[in-house]
Amino acid sequence: MNKEEIILAIETSCDETAMAIVKNGRELVANVVASQIESHKRFGGVVPEIASRHHIEQITVVLDETLAEANMTMDDIDAIAVTEGPGLVGALLIGVTAAKSLAFAHQKPLIGVHHIAGHIYANRLLQEFSFPLLSLVVSGGHTELILMKDHGQFEVIGETRDDAAGEAYDKVAKTLGLPYPGGPYIDKLAQQGKDTFHFTRALLNEESYDFSFSGLKTAVMNTMHNAKQKGEQLSSEDIAASFQQSVIDVLVEKTFRATREYKVKQLIVAGGVSANKGLRKRLEEKFANEEVELVIPPLHLCTDNAAMIGAAGSIAFQQGHRAELDLNANPGLSLEKYAKRNKNIPSQ
Repeated sequence: MNKEEIILAIETSCDETAMAIVKNGRELVANVVASQIESHKRFGGVVPEIASRHHIEQITVVLDETLAEANMTMDDIDAIAVTEGPGLVGALLIGVTAAKSLAFAHQKPLIGVHHIAGHIYANRLLQEFSFPLLSLVVSGGHTELILMKDHGQFEVIGETRDDAAGEAYDKVAKTLGLPYPGGPYIDKLAQQGKDTFHFTRALLNEESYDFSFSGLKTAVMNTMHNAKQKGEQLSSEDIAASFQQSVIDVLVEKTFRATREYKVKQLIVAGGVSANKGLRKRLEEKFANEEVELVIPPLHLCTDNAAMIGAAGSIAFQQGHRAELDLNANPGLSLEKYAKRNKNIPSQ
């Protein structure tokens, strides 16, 4: 790379209005996130219309803060990367429209980025990738095992057949009367409890690398409902610990098997649930004596942010991928379709 490459990245796929400036794909210059958690907490989950309205209110404020933090202007920016999908369509549209407007007004190249690719590439801000690698993606909407043989190549070898891990966390937390988002609260409770209920480990013994958490969620709910009907008081700490242990057992064991089968050099953990202390500890213990390098992002790069979009956008930019000004929000965009589309775009 002959000159410094400066990318302005935008992420609005759900309930965070985020922008970042990333240099050369690996150096984080500025990172600003306007969270909406307090607005959605009273509803027990994200309300799409409210999320979109907040994005509209915050988008220009976050842009100004990001440029100020980096001590830069739009003249310093080489390209603009934006999450095009998946996500909430209304929320995505705010970010995509802002990115297109900036690209047009300042005559900058535009790059569409897949949200999950972003979560994976957040790890490149810490450690250069070594291929082949495996990524365990665990978030509110996604639980996947993704094999990468090179930059920009994504092969999904396992995914959830129903609820994602993060989604199950939120639903169980609601049953326990915990606030939204439920993951951090269950994680904290679990540290104080024991796995006394031994909930199901769905698909654990199947050869497939797919996951299923719907049955586990239902088992927890039924256990609590039956106890309530009998007038029994169950330990919330033990419920949380038992639920979390079941999730972690399945995630770690299937990931471990996959790293051995595919003989990968690195295991990258990505997504909001990667902030879970129980999961991080178990992975570190499981891979302590393995040759596979384990890479887990710091907490501020686990949840949705724009730094990860800048890191993924940098690779797409270097490979010559550009979006036109007719770029649209794509709420159902699959990672493999995104990779295939980019592969078919000739480098410039």
